[in-house]
Amino acid sequence: VTVAGSFICFFWSLVLLMITMIAGALIQCQLVSFYLTDPAISETTRAWSYEMYGTMSRAFWTIFEATFSGGWPNYARLLVTEVSIWFAFFWFVYVTGIIFAMTRIISALFLK
Repeated sequence: VTVAGSFICFFWSLVLLMITMIAGALIQCQLVSFYLTDPAISETTRAWSYEMYGTMSRAFWTIFEATFSGGWPNYARLLVTEVSIWFAFFWFVYVTGIIFAMTRIISALFLK
């Protein structure tokens, strides 16, 4: 009974986490798309931005890596410093709300 309950809890935790990661990827993909044709941004930065966030699948993979690898600054820093400081707001909310808080809550469910 306890193991079955854990699997149900695990399943719904993953569903919630995937939904929030998809939402984050959609937001990043849309936000980055405004800057992909901006001539004020260097060609290498635009190429990197497209490689990381240019399509929904690329953005989701990047968000997935940022969420589970612990290397989120690698995916955020160039956007904040080279593209727009406003990306710092997205990453602040995502890191504190999803990477920190939600994963801690999910971990606490299984340690309970």
